[in-house]
Amino acid sequence: MAKTLSEAPITTANARSKLGEGEYARRLDADAAVWYRKGKRGGVWFARWRNKGPGANYKQAPIGPANDVNDKPTEGLFTFLQAEKLARQIIEQARQEAKAAADGPPLTVRLAIEAYIADRDARESRRKGREVRSDAGQRLGRYVIGQDKRGKQQAIPAAPLADVTLHTLKESDLLTWLGGLPAAAKATTKQRLINDLKAALNATYSANRDRLDATLPAIIKHGLKKPGNGHDEDDVASVARDNQILTDAQVGRLIGAAQEVDAEQGWDGDLYRLVVVLAATGARFSQIVRMRVGDVQRAQGRLLVPVSRKGKGKSGSTPVPVGKDVLDALLPVTTGRKSVETLLERWRHKQVTGEIGKWEKTGRGAWQSPSELQRPWDAIRDQAKMPDVIPYALRHSSIVRGIRANLPIRLVAALHDTSTQMIERHYGRWIADGLDELAARAVVPLVPQDGGKVISINGRS
Repeated sequence: MAKTLSEAPITTANARSKLGEGEYARRLDADAAVWYRKGKRGGVWFARWRNKGPGANYKQAPIGPANDVNDKPTEGLFTFLQAEKLARQIIEQARQEAKAAADGPPLTVRLAIEAYIADRDARESRRKGREVRSDAGQRLGRYVIGQDKRGKQQAIPAAPLADVTLHTLKESDLLTWLGGLPAAAKATTKQRLINDLKAALNATYSANRDRLDATLPAIIKHGLKKPGNGHDEDDVASVARDNQILTDAQVGRLIGAAQEVDAEQGWDGDLYRLVVVLAATGARFSQIVRMRVGDVQRAQGRLLVPVSRKGKGKSGSTPVPVGKDVLDALLPVTTGRKSVETLLERWRHKQVTGEIGKWEKTGRGAWQSPSELQRPWDAIRDQAKMPDVIPYALRHSSIVRGIRANLPIRLVAALHDTSTQMIERHYGRWIADGLDELAARAVVPLVPQDGGKVISINGRS
């Protein structure tokens, strides 16, 4: 087509009026053109391009009726410039689809997510030594790719986004999905979901860069902007966090309640020790359940808390000073045990065959998931008469306790395995209060006093 195509004057209505009936073209590139077909009742536009696949034939697609009266935009009619723009879009999309088909089955959002979930599930299973389903899989199944009926849980249909091919993915597809998330969903839930979807799409792009457009990472970045619904959700999260800052007396009350619930429910001290370590270190559940007996360093008065698995290239432990009361509480699980054994364990149970409601102990093992703490925690907060408190309040309170003690923010961040930026962003109010207190201590009387009267300065009193 590049060597034989004869171009015609079709760029203006006036030029087209001088043409007879027939088809006329204007080249877009070496293998594509926008065409004008003139008939007795008017003209129409269509796009035609060379198909380099099997058969090496030509393909075409309609654009719409031409505005043969003038060159002004008119509803329902297309000027040459409008037709040219649409023709380029049609041809570009067709070429992308042809390339994707030639490279193999089209990559969709669903396939990207399924590969990501399989990787996350395998990683979590390796960590826990048994087959488990990752929380990322649960979130993405619920809000993007859907999930089958499970027990009493109803089936959830997939979002339209799931079947969008990655070579045609647009920012509007992602923004539409974001706008369809439940308004009642927490800001933190939305952000974790967005992070998982970003990771899934970016991982697929990295593994298939030769098949996907180089602009895809930018589409993912801008299409999955931080959600907003008319107010700053950071403020909402900060208010929720402020409501979970506990006094030392309240933390003590929770620990006391944990000890009582532990005794009542037959935890043999396992529940009590878990809550004590959460409160003393301010660490995440996922960190302290990986602690070993050797991480209790009684002589140094500290615990070694494994760093979180957030981020890349992180390893080792963070030394966290604790009191003798905490070390004493851990004596039953450190005395006579090997240093490599898991520090915090709990009894495992199974139902007695043929006896409904009766369970028996099958052995001890490490805590696995925060969900294991949910039921006993409900009993703890009922016992403490603190119905709204959540386990993560122990972490929030530990961070604020360090800030109130005027520890350097960098040290507070290091002790809690987080960044100074996160501390400053989410705990700024407490930092400001601490700075005010420090500044107040620096205030000294400057105006001389004499018998209760202000001494005259420069002739004024």
